[in-house]
Amino acid sequence: MSLAINLAKERYPEAEPFTFGDSRALCDELLALVRSERKTATCGALRDYGEGGDALPVVGRQDIALDWDGNAALVIETVEVTQRRYCDVDADFALAEGENDDLAGWQAAHRAYFERNGGWFAEMELICERFRLVKDFGEDGDV
Repeated sequence: MSLAINLAKERYPEAEPFTFGDSRALCDELLALVRSERKTATCGALRDYGEGGDALPVVGRQDIALDWDGNAALVIETVEVTQRRYCDVDADFALAEGENDDLAGWQAAHRAYFERNGGWFAEMELICERFRLVKDFGEDGDV
């Protein structure tokens, strides 16, 4: 069960809404990983942030993760933001993303994702964010 984004924005007015992944299946998988607390990090290509793109994550800000239909699924709070090249992502961060069992798996999956979404190269700059789960609207549905 998810809530309409407007209800969640009333409770979390400073939050930036966003969607994990680039397909319904990936979005559902990533939301489940966050809910299980296996996923405590995420990253995106620097090129996708700023004017005309996503808002950069900010330490302390709480953001609303949407389900694929645009409903509020959960709230996360950013606890760390770093910028690093794809080739410099280490196993500690890769495993915190919760999607793969090792760095090589993370590299393969993220290379495929970036190739689908604007291009990939080993030295591309990433925004790497660590977060904590604040609220799961799927648990009880209330804001």
